[in-house]
Amino acid sequence: MARPYSDKFLLGLQYADQSKLGIQLAQLCVKSNLPTVYLTDIFKVSRQSVHNWFRGKPIRKGHQKLILEFITIVQLDLDNDVLPARNLATARQYASDWMAK
Repeated sequence: MARPYSDKFLLGLQYADQSKLGIQLAQLCVKSNLPTVYLTDIFKVSRQSVHNWFRGKPIRKGHQKLILEFITIVQLDLDNDVLPARNLATARQYASDWMAK
């Protein structure tokens, strides 16, 4: 079950190092209303890995290219009003559609 981002996490994200890829990914996911549980399927990693990235931990080079591609596409979808996801069902569908590409 997907849970919303905590207030503590959102506050910490405001003061995090904006140059880190994981922080950029976290900010975009919050803005897009995409829960971490769906990112695990997209990036084929554990939920803990996604949470570590969101807190600025290093990301393996093998995942960096896919994350950059994901960030680009999600930002375009935000700009085109496809996102933010309106509820969990649309977030799940968005992730499913993304994996099918």
